[in-house]
Amino acid sequence: MSASQTSSSDVPTLLVKIFGKDRPGITAGLFDTLAAYSVDVVDIEQVVTRGRMVLCALVTEPPPGLEGDLRATVHSWAESMKMQAEIISGLGDNRPRGLGRSLVTVLGHPLTSEATAAVTARITRTGGNIDRIFRLAKYPVTAVEFAVSGVETEPLRTALAPDAAKLGIDVAVVAAGLYRRAQRLVVMDVDSTLIQDEVIELFAAHAGCEDKVAEVTAAAMRGELDFEQSLHARVALLEGLDASVVDKVRSEVRLTPGARTLIRTLKRLGFQVGVVSGGFTQVTGDLKERLGLDFAHANTLEIVDGRLTGKVTGEIVDRAGKARLLRRFAAEAGVPLSQTVAIGDGANDLDMLNAAGLGVAFNAKPVVREAAHTAVNFPFLDTVLYLLGVTREEVEAADTLDTV
Repeated sequence: MSASQTSSSDVPTLLVKIFGKDRPGITAGLFDTLAAYSVDVVDIEQVVTRGRMVLCALVTEPPPGLEGDLRATVHSWAESMKMQAEIISGLGDNRPRGLGRSLVTVLGHPLTSEATAAVTARITRTGGNIDRIFRLAKYPVTAVEFAVSGVETEPLRTALAPDAAKLGIDVAVVAAGLYRRAQRLVVMDVDSTLIQDEVIELFAAHAGCEDKVAEVTAAAMRGELDFEQSLHARVALLEGLDASVVDKVRSEVRLTPGARTLIRTLKRLGFQVGVVSGGFTQVTGDLKERLGLDFAHANTLEIVDGRLTGKVTGEIVDRAGKARLLRRFAAEAGVPLSQTVAIGDGANDLDMLNAAGLGVAFNAKPVVREAAHTAVNFPFLDTVLYLLGVTREEVEAADTLDTV
């Protein structure tokens, strides 16, 4: 059989493993040593953890009669660098990855060994194989990404969800490949998602009816009341309020921690970002301008002769309306719906979360966490970046560009 007919799995190879204290020049030194034996590089993997390096090089077998000399030379070089070496003979490359490839992102604060054991064991029981593990962030949460093959994304997501809830961690499962990198539109809810407040409650505080409005808001967010009816009931309580209150409410709005970082990083990555809200354009318009958002849509408080009438004008942005707006924004942005991300916390966000390619329940009510593709239960909105494969180092590196 000619060399061209020989299967790559039959080609003799050597796995050269170097491990020890990391320092500059180790990788260059190893391959400079191997170069004397005319071997070809098949694969390279390197990881550094707390200053300790593990470098693996898979290379073709050297010409006949030289393997023993290669082994002795590599071990001698490693010893001179105060490293250890291990060389294993074998055939071919890594075995092919199984069908069905997913990325499993695990967020913990802290990420315990118990939680890690449970997640990895569940992956194994579903028939999945962990091909690679990579840390995305070490603060404000620990975020680790597992590349998994051998099981389809949806069954894996379903299998891991109960473990996440029981262990108090967040687990996101998305399909691997170009699909993940191509997500180019993020749409989020406003109240208790982009901002820490419920805007109508800020208005209600100025009208002296905060407690009554809060009761109706809570019931609506739990899905116990029809959103449109509850909206009209709450807005009616604001009748007669002076329109100057709008500026006061805008100044009282508090962004969720990490909101600016999330939006700034997404924009640098080329994403388009929008908001949809059951709140009011009097606030979302200001947020759009301040944060450089591409899209914003909400209900509009009617103002006549300088006072709120207790009514809203135009089409109501309710649960179904948010999903329609997600589709509209996607069409205007030229982004397939499968490549969108939606973020929300309440029952009126569910249609939007389910319509998006990735629906993220952010510090959400139980009914929302159970129905969304994934959940984030940490109070930092920029942790959503980790679900998109963006590392903390990349976020910080991008931030320094503005200061150079």
